[in-house]
Amino acid sequence: QVQLVESGGDLVQAGGSLRLSCAASGITFTVYAMAWYRQAPGKQRELVASISSFSSTNYADSVEGRFTISRDNAKNTVYLQMSSLKPEDTAVYYCNAEWKRGGRNFWGQGTQVTVSS
Repeated sequence: QVQLVESGGDLVQAGGSLRLSCAASGITFTVYAMAWYRQAPGKQRELVASISSFSSTNYADSVEGRFTISRDNAKNTVYLQMSSLKPEDTAVYYCNAEWKRGGRNFWGQGTQVTVSS
């Protein structure tokens, strides 16, 4: 059974920091590209950051320079370090695991991040 379990969401003031974690089980973690998406109320889900199986990273323009994605293959965990948070970062953050070659794609249940002004 595949599970992606996010944690670390919280209520934080603007300018603050949070670190999200996503622990994966039931998959061969090292072959999966991992990503964080977010969805704000009334908006579409959007890609925040991704990290390939080779640890190549990609960021949305809106978070470039403020957020850092990383992975620990020994712990089957991906992280999203968020700094200089803004109210517009408020959303449910979802972890995603994708293995394109194997045609597999999985989602976590989401964790709420709320940034107050």
